[in-house]
Amino acid sequence: MVRRLFTGRRARRAGSVLAVLAVAVTGVALGLLLAGRVNADIGPFRAELSVGPSLTGETTVNIPPLGSLILDTHQGPSQLTVELGELDQGRVEALIDDPTGITRATQSVVGDVQRGLMRLGFRAAAVSMLAAMILAALIYRRARPVAASGLTALALVLGALGVGALTVRPQSIEEPRYEGLLVNAPALIGDVQKIASDYNKYAEQLQRLVGNVSRIYATVSTLPVYEPQEGTTRILHVSDLHLNPAAWPVIRTIVEQYRIDAVIDTGDITDWGSEPEASYVASIGLLGVPYVYIRGNHDSTPTQAAVAGQENAVVLDNQVADVAGLTVAGIGDPRFTPDKETAGRETTEEEQARLAATGARLDATVEAAGRPVQIGLVHDPKMAGPLAGDVAVVLAGHTHNREVRELEPGLPTLLMTQGSSGGAGLRGLESEEPVPLALSVLYFDETKALQAYDDIRVGGTGQSQVTLERHLIGDTVEPRPTPALPSPTGS
Repeated sequence: MVRRLFTGRRARRAGSVLAVLAVAVTGVALGLLLAGRVNADIGPFRAELSVGPSLTGETTVNIPPLGSLILDTHQGPSQLTVELGELDQGRVEALIDDPTGITRATQSVVGDVQRGLMRLGFRAAAVSMLAAMILAALIYRRARPVAASGLTALALVLGALGVGALTVRPQSIEEPRYEGLLVNAPALIGDVQKIASDYNKYAEQLQRLVGNVSRIYATVSTLPVYEPQEGTTRILHVSDLHLNPAAWPVIRTIVEQYRIDAVIDTGDITDWGSEPEASYVASIGLLGVPYVYIRGNHDSTPTQAAVAGQENAVVLDNQVADVAGLTVAGIGDPRFTPDKETAGRETTEEEQARLAATGARLDATVEAAGRPVQIGLVHDPKMAGPLAGDVAVVLAGHTHNREVRELEPGLPTLLMTQGSSGGAGLRGLESEEPVPLALSVLYFDETKALQAYDDIRVGGTGQSQVTLERHLIGDTVEPRPTPALPSPTGS
């Protein structure tokens, strides 16, 4: 009798312990799910750090625009997720303005992460304990099991975090696994270490590049060949940035030095049109002038929406708008072909017919506008044909090859196809020969007629030279192509 009573007490006690443990585990899971995250500034990014249960300890870093990195950083039943969000415009401006900003930002990232992890650990322990106690109070309505559940939850969280801290593997950063965009687009990254190394070299040259652009402007502004008159409108034409972050400091410098009235982007601002890439367009808001944009074949509808979300952006998709005193009409590329697989769905004849039809839609919009249109915007120059004779200038991109010519002989329409203002993007860093950044400044007089344009080429990776060619608009325009540059997949 006594033995059975003793055994029954032990069984009830064991059952009570297991019940408290179950409540604590459930409380931990609910607490981490609902509030196990903190916001932190990591470099120029606003990031969200979160922790959750996992059978194998690891860290997931979501990095726009490349996708996700999976790192085997630690052991234990906890997983850390770092979600890099939008760029902090104030920090980006500081990086651009300060010659040592990039170096200091790199050094401060470790401290940013450590401070974020400390806050995350305290928050995870607190919310887990609170959630377990609330759950126990609803079940038991007695102080003792409530306190036991809270302490058990606290011990579980601190134990998991402690195991993770004691088993950290710093070398895991050298052995990442890729998911998401990187798996779907391996051509984007190529040799990751080579690209990282080359971009670091390029980042070191940014200040010299910017300085050279400024000196070029100081020289050009005194040239007697063409002097912009009072009332001249200056337009900066860029295209095919392809996610190259090095393009933004150069664009900003030209905007400031040349007193640009508006920037026109003829598409392919991204590479794959994915959601993580959308953060790249945040730099548009730093320019301080209207930014006119049309979608390229590498840009998705969400990419277009992200650009439209910038306060100074003017997104055209078969529309006409007045910008900086000029009337501009533009239409997005009808294709979305960021890789070879999607690019091969149409025959050449079908694709050309589709492009021509899209150009005809824009031409109909121009004719219906009821006022002269000075600039037409298309991504692929094959779309420009129907605009001949109806607009004075057609701006295009896509080919990564600078070319200026009459659109149709005998008709007063100039087709100006831009090179890659992003140096062909990350793929440009894979080339043995650096791919320069190509940009152009267009000068329109008070009558809204194009009088001259400057072609600017900024040296590629590890180079700092800047070249400029000034062209005056005469009675006839001969084709002036430059050597073709590497084109991204699908172009």
